Amino acid sequence: MTRTVHCQYENRDTEGLDFVPWPGELGRRVFASIGKAGWAAWLAHQTMLINENRLSPLDPKHRAFLEAEMEKFLFGGGADKPAGYVPDDSSSA
Repeated sequence: MTRTVHCQYENRDTEGLDFVPWPGELGRRVFASIGKAGWAAWLAHQTMLINENRLSPLDPKHRAFLEAEMEKFLFGGGADKPAGYVPDDSSSA
């Protein structure tokens, strides 16, 4: 049986996550208030941040940055793209 949440990112009722995706209070908040599609959107944004900024998820400073960006992205109305980011247009050709 799937779990339904009111996703704060998408502002609609949708399928909830199957597990707490991040440690601590923020992870519990994400589990309670973000759906699978919203989490997938964050993962895509996080991947772009890691690649463009050359971040290491093992570095505590980088993890703190990603956590702050996650909170802005999911609960604060969006997060900025890295400075100088240019999307890859090869998929639209």
